[in-house]
Amino acid sequence: MSALLPAVRRALLEQGEVSLIVADPDGGLGQYAGEPTAAGRHRPWHTWADLADLLGAHLLTPERVGEGQVRVRLRARVPTPEPDAGGYGAEGAWARVDKLEDPVFLFTLVEALRRVGPPAGGRVLALGVNAGRELDALALAFPDRPFEVLGLDLDISALAAAQVRHPLARFEALDVTTLPRPELGRFDLVLALSLLQSPGIRQDVLLSALWRHHLTPAGGLVLGFPNARYRGGELSYGARVRNYARPDLSLLCADVTDARRRLQRQGYKVFVTGKYEVLVTAIPASARTPTALEL
Repeated sequence: MSALLPAVRRALLEQGEVSLIVADPDGGLGQYAGEPTAAGRHRPWHTWADLADLLGAHLLTPERVGEGQVRVRLRARVPTPEPDAGGYGAEGAWARVDKLEDPVFLFTLVEALRRVGPPAGGRVLALGVNAGRELDALALAFPDRPFEVLGLDLDISALAAAQVRHPLARFEALDVTTLPRPELGRFDLVLALSLLQSPGIRQDVLLSALWRHHLTPAGGLVLGFPNARYRGGELSYGARVRNYARPDLSLLCADVTDARRRLQRQGYKVFVTGKYEVLVTAIPASARTPTALEL
C-alpha cells in the first residue's frame, strides 16, 4: 500500500480516473490485508472504499477480469457545493440528505434511543429537527410505543416538511439559544443531532438548560456530533476544521469529552458510539442499562 497509494494519487491528479487489476477480495475472506494469495495481495473491499474516500474519488463498480481477479476503478469526484451552501430549508440541498441511509448511523441511533427507553406516551423533544427525517428512527426503535413529539427549528420551510412527514407531532419555530423555556415543560427524551457545534450555540449553556429545566428525572439525552462531510453526494469520514485540508478530530474530541464529563457530573451514565456521527447518550445513573440483546 505504501507504493500503491502515491501511485493512485498521481494517476487521479493526472487522468481523473485509474483502474487496477487486483485480487478478488471474495477469494481471501478471513485473511488480513496485504497477505499473499495466488491472485495477488488480499485487500478487502473496505480498503478500496477507504482509499477512494481518502483521495477524493468515487469507487466505481468493479469487474471480474480473470481467475480470482477484479478490475477496481476510482474516478475523481466532480467538485460540488456542500449541502450547507444551499441553506437548511426545504429547497436547499439538505432536503435531499437522508442520514438514516447510513447503516451505522441508523443502527447506533436506534441503539441510543433504546438505551434511553422513554415510556409509552412519553414526551420527546427534538432540537434542530429540520425536516424530521431522523424522527423516523423512533418508530423503528419502538414500533408499538407512541410518543408526544415536539420538534424545534428556525427554518419555517423545514418545519412545514417535518409536519407533513410526521402529522401527529408538533413543530415550532424557536431558537434553541433561548432555552430554557418553562412553557415547553419536561421531556423523557431530548434529541440534539448535528446541532451543538452550530454557530452561536454554547454547549455548556444548552446542556445546563436541558438537564435542569427540560428533562424528567428518568429522562435521557441523545446528542450527535458530526464526524464527516458530504463530498460529491457521499459521506467522507472525518470532522473538518475551517482552513484545514485534512480532517482534524481535535475539536470533535474536545466537544464530546466536554459533554460526557458535564453529564457524568450530573449523575448520568454516558455512552459514546457511532462513526460518521458520534452519538453521546446519557441516561440517569440509577437506570438499568439494556443488554446487547435488548438493544
